[in-house]
Amino acid sequence: MGQHDNRTFGSAGSAGRAGDADTEADAGAPDAEPGTVEEDGELAALALKILVAGGFGVGKTTLVGAVSEIRPLRTEEQLSEAGELVDDTDGVDHKTTTTVAMDFGRITIRSGLSLYLFGTPGQDRFWFLWDELSTGALGAVVLADTRRLEDCFPAVDYFEHRRIPFVVAVNCFTEARRYGAHDVSRALDLEQGTPVVLCDARDRDSGKEVLIRLVEYAGRVHTARLLDSVGPQAGSG
Repeated sequence: MGQHDNRTFGSAGSAGRAGDADTEADAGAPDAEPGTVEEDGELAALALKILVAGGFGVGKTTLVGAVSEIRPLRTEEQLSEAGELVDDTDGVDHKTTTTVAMDFGRITIRSGLSLYLFGTPGQDRFWFLWDELSTGALGAVVLADTRRLEDCFPAVDYFEHRRIPFVVAVNCFTEARRYGAHDVSRALDLEQGTPVVLCDARDRDSGKEVLIRLVEYAGRVHTARLLDSVGPQAGSG
């Protein structure tokens, strides 16, 4: 997985963040496999799988917990002295826990449409989990912190190379310098059309808007790919 070394961004402020929550909660198990259609009486409920990715301490656990309508599954462990040798904690010195497998939550966007949210671990040493978690995903949210924007480069590269639609959600940490969506898009050298939205990972409504934006965008991308795949065949009939 290559990184876009030519991506640059100006320096940002410090301190105060809408980061990962410290509390742990019991898991809520999904009712069906993501991406399947459930029959509930006369209504068909569609469940879509969404990934929440980004760098270490950017707010993934917080976002999943804020929007989830069930008690989220969290696999957090205390940071250890051994982990400090391999994990980059610059800018998140007060963080005491880390996700070691995944976060899981669920949110109903509207009647008949639910999203299963899978938060990925942020450290490089857990990259081997990403391929498994991304299987069957409609799309992904890449959380970004403008003070450490380079931390989301690997996630951006991962989804671009695998052609998984994604949006970049800038978590607006308190006292961090604010940048517009266009500035962030240019700094990350995103492909044309990739959405960038500003959010507060602690706020349910803000997080829900990010997810709605992703579903709409991913739907357009997948529809365009489907039309491209059948277009030449239809024209040759």
